[in-house]
Amino acid sequence: MAKTALLFPGQGAQTLGMGSSLIARSESARGLFSRASEILGFDLADLCANGPEADLHLTRNSQPALFVHSAAALADFREQRPEVADQVIAVAGLSLGEYSALFAAGSIDFDSGVRLVAARGAAMQEAASKVGSGMASVIGVERAQVEAFCDEAREAGEILQVANLLCPGNIAISGHSASLNRCESLVSEAGFKFIRLSVAGAFHTDIMRPAGDALRAALVATEIRDSKVPLVANVDSQPHQLASEFRELLPEQLVSPVLWEASLRKLIELGVEQFYEIGTGRVLTGTLKRTDRKVPCEAFGD
Repeated sequence: MAKTALLFPGQGAQTLGMGSSLIARSESARGLFSRASEILGFDLADLCANGPEADLHLTRNSQPALFVHSAAALADFREQRPEVADQVIAVAGLSLGEYSALFAAGSIDFDSGVRLVAARGAAMQEAASKVGSGMASVIGVERAQVEAFCDEAREAGEILQVANLLCPGNIAISGHSASLNRCESLVSEAGFKFIRLSVAGAFHTDIMRPAGDALRAALVATEIRDSKVPLVANVDSQPHQLASEFRELLPEQLVSPVLWEASLRKLIELGVEQFYEIGTGRVLTGTLKRTDRKVPCEAFGD
């Protein structure tokens, strides 16, 4: 059997209707959605299935929704492909997806994961509400040029920086709204694509520093164990298994660029021969194809 890694999607992957087919076919999935609803105090399965869509896209809702959906998809994956699940040698998740990866690796239990991502989502939404900010993808441009665009667009006292290095030719930036507006003009005038992202604010920058502080407080009350397999972290694209390291990496991730392309390359370096994207959508499958087309990835979710 091929050495396998599991990848878990982050915020932005949520779609109305996600989880419906999982819940219909899997008793384990139904149980996880039911338990999450008890913890959160609202019917998560109904929100995912029926919306309102605007409510699903709120950061405080989308983050627990995606975590629970990925956990449910993982349970279904383990039931349907037990022989493959036994070959997992590493995990990784994009931003929020790192919590799903920690759950898959046995570092946090389900209840703790739901509470943590709910606290994270609420703290990020609150931090974003205090500052006019956002994110955008710059397509077809190398990192040095993206950073040059940011430097030119940013004025004194403003933040505008690289936030996600997703794959070759796809870099996300985060910062104050005025800087983003100026950067959009510069990028468009240079003939490149500038795509606004539907997120609450400037994730993975110092604008999220208050959210990081709130997350540290939530982590103090959470049991975290050493993971059963390495997790390749967003912050440094290196494998980690110690609970003490996860406690530091998770808050730091909120204010640091996500090194996703480097994380995929590290997983391949570790010997991964087959990837599975566990959850909703195929965004991560696409980033792998643009990073290394030779290594297969199968999406497993709804």
